[in-house]
Amino acid sequence: MSESVETIVAEAVQLPPDQRLTLAHKILSIVEPEPSAETDAAWDREIRDRMARYDAGELQASPAAEVFAELDRRLQK
Repeated sequence: MSESVETIVAEAVQLPPDQRLTLAHKILSIVEPEPSAETDAAWDREIRDRMARYDAGELQASPAAEVFAELDRRLQK
């Protein structure tokens, strides 16, 4: 890493956790592409479809702890 990046990281780790998260979010928002209206519409349709299927009893919810444990298990392979 360049010296300026190292300096920024060294200063960032001194911040309180909430400010580190805010900084990380701001940095990510700079590099992430802007979502398109088409992508937003597709996500809206997907969310509505999943909610309707859940309400109809076609889907079951999983506790977040189980979902994250499964992701951890898969990523450790």
